[in-house]
Amino acid sequence: MLLKRVVVTGLGALTPIGNTVADYWQALLAGKSGAAPITHFDASNFKTKFACEVKGFDPTSILDRKEARKLDPFAQYAIAASDQAIADAGLSTDPSINKNRVGVIWASGIGGIFTFQDQIIDYVKGGIGNPRFNPFFIPKMISDIASGHISIRHGFRGPNFSVVSACASSTNALIDSFNYIRLGKADAIVTGGSEAAVTDSGVGGFNAMKALSERNDSPETASRPFDLHRDGFVLGEGSGCIILEEYEHALRRGATIYAEMIGGGMSGDAYHITAPHPDGLGALFVMKDVLDDAHLQPTDIDYINVHGTSTPLGDISEVKAIEQFFGDWAYQLNISSTKSMTGHLLGAAGAIEAMAAILAVKHDIVPPTINHFTDDPAFDPRLNFTFLNAQKRTVRAAISNTFGFGGHNASVAFKKFEG
Repeated sequence: MLLKRVVVTGLGALTPIGNTVADYWQALLAGKSGAAPITHFDASNFKTKFACEVKGFDPTSILDRKEARKLDPFAQYAIAASDQAIADAGLSTDPSINKNRVGVIWASGIGGIFTFQDQIIDYVKGGIGNPRFNPFFIPKMISDIASGHISIRHGFRGPNFSVVSACASSTNALIDSFNYIRLGKADAIVTGGSEAAVTDSGVGGFNAMKALSERNDSPETASRPFDLHRDGFVLGEGSGCIILEEYEHALRRGATIYAEMIGGGMSGDAYHITAPHPDGLGALFVMKDVLDDAHLQPTDIDYINVHGTSTPLGDISEVKAIEQFFGDWAYQLNISSTKSMTGHLLGAAGAIEAMAAILAVKHDIVPPTINHFTDDPAFDPRLNFTFLNAQKRTVRAAISNTFGFGGHNASVAFKKFEG
């Protein structure tokens, strides 16, 4: 069976460093940190008092007040980013579009944690013995509801479901979308992920695991991937949306094409529920899988947007995998962790980081890894982590890695579009 080509025709972003794709991209290139003291709740008694929150977003700018109240913030974020991407691709205004063949595959690692927390607190405060729950409790909370809302809002009747694989979720959503299109099951798919876990329970839960940075005296420098003194990740929130479309379909309607998606890789660590494999075996296998799927050699890749969470073990594991798989070519790569700026968006991380890889391919510039202060002797100094400043270079092809609790690994590959 001849597989169809898949291209990127629309982008949308709502992030801690920009509420549009243009603002997000410019902030990445400028090395802007999105970390600041938490405003969503009183974090004064928490070990970590800061996060990378979305700023200046008013859901009533895109939804009427009544509808906004029916959506958890993670679904509001999904609507905001998907509206941008759908408009960018012209999917909602092009009369040639067959909406029966446009799907929505959306991801969230946690879903409506704010709604779940809020409802349980209300129940404990006054509901025991007289339990009363909001009738929208369940449909606001469940992780698949964002894909449903996007589909209903735009009338897209193609494949519609949600993907949950912790922090790899939206990368897995991209891979599923890619495969449905190249197998001819859909003409286009609205895909990506959203997360809104900057809540008491989200921060408290990750604090209890000792996963978060506690650098409360300097939030903006707390996410420091590959730095000797990294002490955990910074929790982020937001949404990223990518429109994937079958190449001939995009060509016929004159769509703008950002890049071509050429592969998706998946693997499992089979090691531990939260810690990565110490030798990076899962990360190595997923990079091998994505390049095999893309029919590329390691020397075809110029940039890796790494998972790079700023945790002591995770950064080392991923770099070991890169060195093992790429060999001497590892020293010719640009490597960067945009989590140094956005924080870790959990299930939405893969979407906004794939977007960074797509834009690096399109514009031939690699966003930096900021907050580097002290070299870690665990890393070969010949590796180019793109510290502190964006770097211009030809980016023929790039991959984006995301790894999730449970040992879920996913990677996607993009190359310059050639007709």
